[in-house]
Parts: sequence; C-alpha cells; structure tokens
Amino acid sequence: MCGINGVLALTSEGSHFLSRVGEMNRCIQSRGPDHDGTWFEGAVALGHRRLAILDTSDAGNQPMLDDTDRYVIVFNGEFFNFKEHRRHLESEGHSFRTSTDTEVLLKLYAKHGTDFLKLVNGFFALAIYDRKDKSLFLARDRFGIKPLLIYETQDAIVFSSEMKALCSAGIPKKIDRVSLKHYLHLNYVPDNFTMLQDVCKLKPGTWAKFNINGDFSKSVGRYYEMPSPDSISYKSDLSEASTKLFELLEDSVKLRLVSDVPLGAFLSGGIDSSAVVALASRHVKKLNTFSIGFKDEPAYDETVYARMVADKFKTEHTEFKLTSDDLFEELYRVLDYLDDPFADSSALAVQILCNRTSKHVKVALSGDGADEMLGGYNKHRAELMFKSGSLLPLISRIASPLLFPFHGGRGGKLVNSIRKLHRLAEGANLSAVDRYWRWCGYTKSGELDGFIRPTVEEKLVESRRKILLGQLDDASSMEKVFRMDMGLVLPGDMLVKVDLMSMANSLEVRVPFLDYRVVDFAMNLPSSLRINKSKGKLVLREAFRNELPQELFTRPKHGFEVPLLKWFKTGLKSLITDDLLSDRFIADQGLFDLKSIQELKTKLYSRDPGDIEARIWGLIVFQYWFKKYQPTI
Repeated sequence: MCGINGVLALTSEGSHFLSRVGEMNRCIQSRGPDHDGTWFEGAVALGHRRLAILDTSDAGNQPMLDDTDRYVIVFNGEFFNFKEHRRHLESEGHSFRTSTDTEVLLKLYAKHGTDFLKLVNGFFALAIYDRKDKSLFLARDRFGIKPLLIYETQDAIVFSSEMKALCSAGIPKKIDRVSLKHYLHLNYVPDNFTMLQDVCKLKPGTWAKFNINGDFSKSVGRYYEMPSPDSISYKSDLSEASTKLFELLEDSVKLRLVSDVPLGAFLSGGIDSSAVVALASRHVKKLNTFSIGFKDEPAYDETVYARMVADKFKTEHTEFKLTSDDLFEELYRVLDYLDDPFADSSALAVQILCNRTSKHVKVALSGDGADEMLGGYNKHRAELMFKSGSLLPLISRIASPLLFPFHGGRGGKLVNSIRKLHRLAEGANLSAVDRYWRWCGYTKSGELDGFIRPTVEEKLVESRRKILLGQLDDASSMEKVFRMDMGLVLPGDMLVKVDLMSMANSLEVRVPFLDYRVVDFAMNLPSSLRINKSKGKLVLREAFRNELPQELFTRPKHGFEVPLLKWFKTGLKSLITDDLLSDRFIADQGLFDLKSIQELKTKLYSRDPGDIEARIWGLIVFQYWFKKYQPTI
C-alpha cells in the first residue's frame, strides 16, 4: 500500500510541474511512511511513498525499474495472486530480483501489454512509463478501491493518489459548479469527478495511455465490466448459491491474508465483517480483531455481538470504547485531512478505528461492499416495496400529512422511524429514477434551486446526473439498483471513506467482498436470492447460517449516527454562526445565496430541525475546505 505521484510534461509550459514531484510526495507521507522515492527522465517524473507490506526490504522500494531498464513503475495497492503468476513466469525462464508483487506486474505488462490487467486480482492505482516507446500507462482497479486523480491539459498530465498533492504541484483550483451542486445533494462528489475543474479520477476498471513519441496521442480502454443486470444467468436455488458464495469468499479471504507484516480484521458484529473473520480464522490462529463501541450511545453499541464472534473464533480481540467527546476530538483532524469535500460523518468513527487499529497491525480486513451488491440497505427493501406492489408506500403517503409539521430526525428510534416514513411517502410521488437519486442524498427536488450564485445551468447538472445514473430507468429491476449502488455509492462514498481514513493512519485495508470473482457471482444472482421484503443479503445469511452466532441473524440493523445536531448547538455553534456559515463570510465569499443559508440556520436552531444536520455538515466540510485551499469560483 502506497501513494503515487507523477508528471508527464507535454510542452515547455508544462515542464515546471516536474520539479514539484518531491513536494507532492511530502504531501502524502501518511500513505507511505516507510520510503520516499522519485525518478526523473526528460519530460517524465514519478514519485512514490511506500507502506511496506510485502518484501519490506529496500529491494521493494519504488519507483522500480524492470531488469531490462525499459519499464519503470509506481504502484499503489496489492496484487494478491502474484505468486501464481510469478511461478508461471519463472517456468518460462524469467528471474526476479525481489519477492514483491510489483516486479511481477512489470513483467506481465512487458509480456501482455494492457491485457495484463485482466490477470490481476487485487486493488490498485498504478503508472508505468515505457522508456523506449515514451508512453505513460495509468490504470485503476475494477471497483475504485484505490483513487487515481488526474489533472490533464494540453501542457501536462499530472496525477496523484490525493488532491492535496496536485494542489501542491500548483494546478489551477477552480470550482466545478456542477460537482458542487451534486455534492450539496449527496455530501460527496461522485466518482469520477472532483470539486475542481480539469481534475478527474480515472474510472474504475479502466486504463489510459499517453504517448509522446512524436505527436502526442492518448488512448483509453476498459478492461472490466460488471455483469449486466439484463443478463442475469444464475438459475440455481438459495442453498446452492450460498455454497458457491461461501467457497468464493473463502478463497478471496485466503488470498488477502498474504502479508509480511502484522495483519488483523475489523469486526463490527454485523454479518459482513463477521463472515470475513470466520473465514480468516480458518487460516490464521489467534487472528487480531478490532471493534469500536460507544459508551454514551448504547443503542448503537454493537460490541456485544462482535464479542460473540471473537469468542466463537478465539480471536485476539480488542475493543475501543468511545464517547461523543472522543469523536469530537477527531473532527478537526478529519477536516484537516480532507482535500476534496467529503461529508459522510461516519468517517469520524472510521478515523478512530483506523488510528487505534494501526497501533497494533499494518493490514486489516473489512466487510465493505456486501451491502451494495447484496441488498443490505433499508432503501433496497423500500424500493422492493414499490416494485412488488406493497401497500405500505401508499399507507405512508396517507399517514405522512398527519405527522406534519414534525419531520423526525436521526436522534432516536421513534423520530428516526418518522423520518423514514416521510421519505417513503415522498418516494411514492417520484419516478423510480428520481426516487433512487432522492434516497441517495439529502435534498428534495428544487431545494437547491438558486442556492449557488450565479445559478448553475440545470441542463448541465441534469446531463451529468444522467451520466452518473447510467442504465437506471423507471422500469429498472432491483438488479439494476444494486449495480447502480456499486457504480455510484460504493466508489463515491464508502470506498473513499475507508481509503482516506486508513491512509491518514498508514493502515492498509483489504476488502474480500470486492474480489472480482465474488462480485461477478453476486451480480449474476437474481434479486430474489439477495433480498425480500423483510431482509437483505439472503444468500450471505444462508451461507453463514451455521457458522456465526444465531443472535447476529435476528438482531436489528443499526447504523451509527454521529451526534451532529448536539454539536451544532454546543461545540460547533460558533463555527456555524460566527465563521463558516456566518452572514459576513457567506456574503464575502459570493458563492451561496445568503437568504438560503439563513433559512437553513433558522431551521437548524428551531424546535423541529428534522433531518437537516447532514446538510449543515456538508456545508461545514465544504466551507472548511474552501478556506484552506482557497479555490476560485
């Protein structure tokens, strides 16, 4: 696990970026504290920060040249099946100078060209420079687990694992106003866009190649595509499907246990992480497991379930018991680390988990990805109600006005239930596409009209929304909804959160559910094997029915809620009223409509703030970023 940087100067005007690679490396030190490396040749500069996981000797440092000195690579990630391919290469007469996966990647690229990516089971962002052909090759893993940001103009290609490194290189920082509007709805900028113009992320499962031998040329390609929801081919029953899923997931976990440094696993007490721990414990004695609990939020404390799993599999279990004050102490650390606005507040808890876990191990397994592809969210069951003709949406639409003006919130079971009822009723009045978009975000249709000054062209906003929503339409099946989550929510929110917070703490997090073989199998399952009206992840539940404590299958699903509303009325109140959302700052900034901001603050401090805390948090995160990076409007 590492961080990568690089520059390809296309003209003399772009050559000034070359001297900035060293500074770019310094900006991402936490991604790789074990080694700082740079390589320069002509119009190319490559940088690398190393977190040593495999072959921790200096031989594994990067940038790395192959044994012919033709190719040089910077690689962020892990190539889990590299030993298999190394044996094949050795049988053909190839020799190796290191025991790293990186050297195997180089030889596979030299042998297969861009097709080598299809052989790689892992997660990564990489760059390979061909000194003979004078071409720069960039690629990203299938699902966007690792980021690769690219600033591209006619003068230069500048790339990095993080935006802060691009900013340190001196790229222009002009806000992408369409990204801003989508951010204000989602609380994150959807992949493959960013908050800055001319900076994008390489799409998951794709590559780009830039050639400067003669006239400049660029080619792009896709090496991976998830199975199409229109071609669901799996016809077996739940029992057979669960057996196959178990086998695939066990092999995925086993592959992800390769490490030359201490390794452990996150254990939340949910089925996903518990399944990973159950499988890892088959191959690792006294597996290190880690969970967090919440002292002053017992309704969200799941450590009792995590402890059941730890006891069953005899893991070396560590619990981190937190208070709201512990979370609050991490708030500014998280804000300071963010270099592109990202307002999923659960990042605070993930930051603490990663920070404290990193004091024990350098690698941790997680259960991320299962909810998106197997139907684990409340919104999935709600959407199934609409598609199956359930009466509950109609009943909720009738009952909703009776609860007006109380809109509910996230502070307790009752008010949260009222909030969900209102959202269900609201969804009944929307098309399937608009309903999906609404349930992914925090604003209603029209709420952001006029919020940004000057108003963003709605045709541009809608055009990009159509790009983001892809194949989704009003007749979409549940299979398309799951695929949409895998393409929007997973790489834009969930994976970003884990990558940012783990890398801030020099911890590598591996995600067995996102082995492409597991994903291909799961995405080929009909929705009836994934979800019904009462529960999701049916095939996963069946696969581990006899492996995990039975209490895990009957307990209610809880998502931890950071006490934002409480903080907004106490410790963060002055930040809102006197600083980031003050009338003076908003007026001087000239980006947001002052009256709209004032109305939000009035609602926040009213007797019925409803579900507004997420929107306020999104604005705070953006404003904090704005003050720090000072982009142009």
